[in-house]
Amino acid sequence: MSMLKDTISQLVKKSNSSTIEGFLSYLANEFPGEVTFSTSFSYEDQVITHIILSNHLPISIFTLDTGRLFSETYTVWNSTNEKYDTHVKGYFPDKDLLEKFVAEKGPDSFYKSVENRKECCYIRKVDPLKRALKDQSVWITGLRAEHSPSRHLIPKVEWDETNGIIKYHPILNWSGTEIADYIHLHNIPYNALHEQGFVSIGCAPCTRAIEPGEDFRAGRWWWEESNKKECGLHAHPQDPKTSALGDEAKL
Repeated sequence: MSMLKDTISQLVKKSNSSTIEGFLSYLANEFPGEVTFSTSFSYEDQVITHIILSNHLPISIFTLDTGRLFSETYTVWNSTNEKYDTHVKGYFPDKDLLEKFVAEKGPDSFYKSVENRKECCYIRKVDPLKRALKDQSVWITGLRAEHSPSRHLIPKVEWDETNGIIKYHPILNWSGTEIADYIHLHNIPYNALHEQGFVSIGCAPCTRAIEPGEDFRAGRWWWEESNKKECGLHAHPQDPKTSALGDEAKL
């Protein structure tokens, strides 16, 4: 526990004194072959993808293909591969789990209950994520504090007890304007749905455009109460190891 706390504290200090590019390079050197980035091809994730690939950093990039993504998302996946001459790896739902779920509850059962929706998210996202993170030491994400109230207090570098991995959120404190400006400055491929009122883009049946003044996450699982809108990818259980890292890690 003490070693974990020291490691996180050291990484927090290093991240605070480094550029994003510099800290990503540092992580890649400290954990060779064990640093990975998960992308959904959102505005945020495209910024990080650009930083990684334009600086030729040895960090793997993967995405979770739930099987129910928007066609526009696949277009960005393709455009990203072409622009950066790369191949973003896709992880898919377990066939047996998905077939059983759909056979028993139906293809759109997530509308009927939170339990069904969370089970669907688990099969299509959480389980593939666990496979993607296997044998990795650091998980890079595109989380931003503006995404939801629960994310305002998460640290920039943290220990993910659920997945047993260090997480780094390089653009945690960036604003939406900063993200959009960076995208256009560097001519980065982006999802056309962002220009149609879609801000948080997930599976097509579970995502809608938001109205002016609505919360960032209002378009995700809009039929549910706002305090239940997480899919489980970034769960923050109250765990002694996590809470014991102290205020220094919460930057």
